Amino acid sequence: MRGNSNAEALEAWIIRLRREFHQYPELSFEEYETQKRILKTLGELGIEARKIADTGVIASIRGTLPGPCIALRSDTDGLQVQEELTERNRDYISRNNGVMHACGHDGHMAMLFGAARLFTENRDFPGEVRLIFQPAEEIPPGGSKRVIAEGGLEGVDAVIGMHVFSNHESGSVGFRPGPFMASTNRFEVTLKGKGGHISKPESCIDPVRMAMDFIGSLYSALEKQLDPSKYVIGVGRIQGGAQFNRIPDSVGILGSYRTYDKETTDIIDKTITECLDIIVEKYIKPGEEFLGFPDYDLDILHGYPVLVNDPTFTDAVHLKLQESFPELTIYPEIEKTFAAEDFASYLQMVSGIFISLGTRNPEKRIIEINHSCTFDIDEEILITGTEIFYTISLDFLKNPEKYLNSQRNFPGDISSPK
Repeated sequence: MRGNSNAEALEAWIIRLRREFHQYPELSFEEYETQKRILKTLGELGIEARKIADTGVIASIRGTLPGPCIALRSDTDGLQVQEELTERNRDYISRNNGVMHACGHDGHMAMLFGAARLFTENRDFPGEVRLIFQPAEEIPPGGSKRVIAEGGLEGVDAVIGMHVFSNHESGSVGFRPGPFMASTNRFEVTLKGKGGHISKPESCIDPVRMAMDFIGSLYSALEKQLDPSKYVIGVGRIQGGAQFNRIPDSVGILGSYRTYDKETTDIIDKTITECLDIIVEKYIKPGEEFLGFPDYDLDILHGYPVLVNDPTFTDAVHLKLQESFPELTIYPEIEKTFAAEDFASYLQMVSGIFISLGTRNPEKRIIEINHSCTFDIDEEILITGTEIFYTISLDFLKNPEKYLNSQRNFPGDISSPK
């Protein structure tokens, strides 16, 4: 596909779109101008589209023959980050103060448009390509659940997502069958003590000490029960008190944990409650003035589920990439990551794969991690991502049986069941 004037024009168009999106990022479920830009570009390509999940867009490209349906998904939201000027981004730095495409979603949208343009230029394929421009990937529970609830996956047989990451070299791809990215879970605890003057600790129940004991006991209890490779847990905020000489009435703790399976999540849920119960019992004091204290409130939010790539689909993708892109560096068993993605919700519904597209390029000084205020994309990878989206999707539409576990009949399939 590369090396001719049409390919060069496509690549230039993709890069221009990426830079336009990069200049005008918007926060989760606030992507109204982004939505307008997406609808306008789809209209220019002659692709039918509609709004979904408030600020998202869903579109369809139908081939000339009946067949299966594959969905391609891009996220669209930016992050609350103030982008710093660098030697690279002068022409496309964010113009929306305090908001930045610091996780590559601008590139994801551009690659999806690139694939869409290729499909519109040659509709001699079976079935349907569903384009999902999904809002609010960055905030749990994520925009994917809204897309699903509003019918975005109706009639879809498979789904592909792709994300740029700086943890492997520019233009390489990585994935793995089975669990690939972690679930994300949030816990918020309010420890309730009895406040008073710091000179009279016997008349108080100190929630600061309760908080210290709880965090220490939680980490220790989990270390005894779980292999450290199965989870991460951390506290992001401890808040309480205002006066230097007063024991506060309460202390709040906000933290999160990530796992690769429900069993580990359940163990952590249970251990948090057990540790809190032990702490409350430890700090109980006799006397009417302490009635009802200490106590706690606990709120656990289970956000994105574990992202699980379908093994059969993933193996088929690997073989097709080797066949179509012999010079492409592929990591078919890339290490699992405790990062999380709400694309996982789509994979709970249909077969598919989530692919990591490397953007690390030290020669161009593109080395910053995602969510950094100087994060950038090696724009040469955008055409690679476009070609991967297009190639895998087209192969699935023509040969769905290679990618799916079950033998299924699709519209236009006249072969007899085996």
